[in-house]
Amino acid sequence: MSCCGEGLGRGTRRSGGHGCGCGRSDEHRAETDLESLEQLQRDLEQEVADVAARLKHLREEQQARVDA
Repeated sequence: MSCCGEGLGRGTRRSGGHGCGCGRSDEHRAETDLESLEQLQRDLEQEVADVAARLKHLREEQQARVDA
């Protein structure tokens, strides 16, 4: 899907566009891509933090069983 939500983004390159034919500039697409990647990074960082917290909890439970 292209940035404009139609097709595969492989349309004929038009003046001022970025290839999908929606008329958006390459600069706009770069900003959109940057925002998307930054959001993905935040999501992944949160997921890593969640996994780390779960691992810590499981290790604490395991240690409590060993100490008991």
